[in-house]
Amino acid sequence: MAPEPDFHSNRALTHAQFINREYNISHLTFEKEFAFYNAVKDGNLREVRRLMVPLRNEQLGRLSDNNLRNLKYHLIITIALITRFCIEGGMLPENAYTLSDIYIRKLDTCQKEAEIDQLHELVITDYTKKMKQLKKETILSKPVILTMDYVYEHLHEKIKLEEIAGTVGLNKTYLCGLFKKETGMTLGDYIMKRRLEAARNMLAYSDYSCVDIGNYLSFSSHSHFISVFKKETGMTPKQYQDSCFRIHFTEQ
Repeated sequence: MAPEPDFHSNRALTHAQFINREYNISHLTFEKEFAFYNAVKDGNLREVRRLMVPLRNEQLGRLSDNNLRNLKYHLIITIALITRFCIEGGMLPENAYTLSDIYIRKLDTCQKEAEIDQLHELVITDYTKKMKQLKKETILSKPVILTMDYVYEHLHEKIKLEEIAGTVGLNKTYLCGLFKKETGMTLGDYIMKRRLEAARNMLAYSDYSCVDIGNYLSFSSHSHFISVFKKETGMTPKQYQDSCFRIHFTEQ
């Protein structure tokens, strides 16, 4: 049996609607919001700028009596929605969510309304430009997209090409050839690339040790993790982690 509506929440909703009518306050229409987020997803910067609404706009609603906190709440909502629209538009979930984490962490350090306004502009522009670039890239076939999804979801496991091929319903040899043809890299290289991207993000934005990160991402050994990471970045995982710490520390 469904729970009964909460009396106090209903009363609060009725009161808020009364205040909005009295002061002629209205929220943005769903259609306009949807058009804005779709423009970001499509990489249409001109349309995004036309539809973009400043965070101080009363039509966005009031989430806090504290002006600074109100702007922060609205920007967090904006980032969350943009992230999901961009994933729907083809951005890799790992990239979209990592970008979201970076910007929300940056927002957390903002102490002035003007800083939040600038960050709002940066977030929208960055996501839109990334989607525009994504649209220029080659359209991938469904088996290759499913393969990429599988890799993303199993980065913390030992990934076997036979299991991927079985999941997407293709012969392993054919799938590997198709993947190389469409992406320009072997499936094994792609898996390693994604593991290293995840490793960089975890080293930069988590408190896990280098050993824990290497184990979590299923590198065959810690020495193997160090070797491939240094070959890719020119630094050991520990050196990279320490450099990120110094950058974050000086930004605070």
